[in-house]
Amino acid sequence: MSKSQFVVGLDLGTTKTVCLVGEVVDVEAGSSLQVVGLGSVPSTGLRRGMIVDQDATIESIVRAVEEAELMAGVKVSTVYTGIAGGLIRPRISDGIGTVQEGQKVEGNLQGVVASAENMTQCAAKAGLEVAEFCLEPIASAEAVLRRQECQAGVILVDMGGGTTDIAIFKDGSLVHAGVLPMGGHQITNDIALGLRITQFEAERLKMRHGCALRSLVSSDEMFEVVGVGGKGRKMISRRELSEMIEPRAEEIFGLIQKEVIKSGFKGLLSAGVVVTGGATLLEGVPELAGWVFEGPARRGLPQGIGGLKDVVNSPRYATVVGLLKYGARNTSKTRSPVREKNIYDKVRGSMRIWIKDLF
Repeated sequence: MSKSQFVVGLDLGTTKTVCLVGEVVDVEAGSSLQVVGLGSVPSTGLRRGMIVDQDATIESIVRAVEEAELMAGVKVSTVYTGIAGGLIRPRISDGIGTVQEGQKVEGNLQGVVASAENMTQCAAKAGLEVAEFCLEPIASAEAVLRRQECQAGVILVDMGGGTTDIAIFKDGSLVHAGVLPMGGHQITNDIALGLRITQFEAERLKMRHGCALRSLVSSDEMFEVVGVGGKGRKMISRRELSEMIEPRAEEIFGLIQKEVIKSGFKGLLSAGVVVTGGATLLEGVPELAGWVFEGPARRGLPQGIGGLKDVVNSPRYATVVGLLKYGARNTSKTRSPVREKNIYDKVRGSMRIWIKDLF
C-alpha cells in the first residue's frame, strides 16, 4: 500500500505570491511528486524581492494559500519558502562551492537571517510555520536545470518583475550567486513612457506583441495602441515596439555578463545560459541571451513533477516548483520548524547545504 504526504512551497515574489501544494506518493521511496493545488495572487508588500510592508505581504500569503487549499482539498499549515540569492556569495575551494569565511560571510549571514526573520514573522501571522528555507537560485535550479548542465557549467538567469537572480553552477555545485535590481518592470516602464500609455496596457502589449530582439520581428506586423482614457489611438509595428524593448533587455543581459566575468568563470560554462522566471516569457529572450553570451541558450520550464503539471508548466513557476521539490526531498527527514529563536542556527546550517548539496 502506497504512503503519501503533502508538501507546500510558498514563493514570495515582487509581482506575485504563489502557493503550490504537492503530494509525495511513496514517501520512503521518493518515487512520485504530484501537484494538486495552486494559488497565485499579486504581491503588494514587496519591493525588489524584499518585504517592505508586512501587512500587505501577510494578506497576499493568506489569499494564495486559501486558493491552493481550495484546489487541493487540504489544509496548509507548514511551508517551504525561499531566500534571495543575492544575499550570499559562494567561493570555490577544491572544486566545491563553499561559504566564504570571516567577517564577510557573517555580514552576508546577517542579511540572510534578517530576511528569514521577516518571512517567518509574516508566515506566522498568516497561520503558517516555515519548515525550512531554500536559496531561491537553488530552488529554480531544482526545477529547470539538467544534471549535465550543472556538471558542465551553466548560467541560470531567473528574471522576475523587479529583480533578476544570477546563479552559476559548475561540477554540480553553486559557485556564484548575484542579483540585479532590474527585471521585467523596467521594460514595461520603458514602453509606458515611450507610448504614453498605462503600465497595465504596456505590460499587455509587451507580452502580446513584444520581442526582446528586433531582428526576429517584421515591420509589417501592425497593432493598435490606445492612449490613457481611450484617447490617442494609433497603429504601430511590432518592430517599433521591439526597438523600445531591446535596449533595456540588452542592458540587463550586459550586466549579467559583467557578473559572470566578475565570478571568474567566463569561458568555463559550456552548457551556456538557461533563462527562467516570468519576465522570460517575452519572445526573444533566449535568443538575446545566446547572442550576448555567444553560446547555447534555452528557456527553462519546470520538470520532474506530475499531477497538475500543465498548470505550472511555465517559467513563471520555476522557483515555487523548485521549493516543492526541495520540500519533497526533505519530507522523510525529521527537523524542527523554523522559529524566531532558532533562525540564526537554522540559516547558518542551511547555507552549506545550499551551496554543496544540489546535483
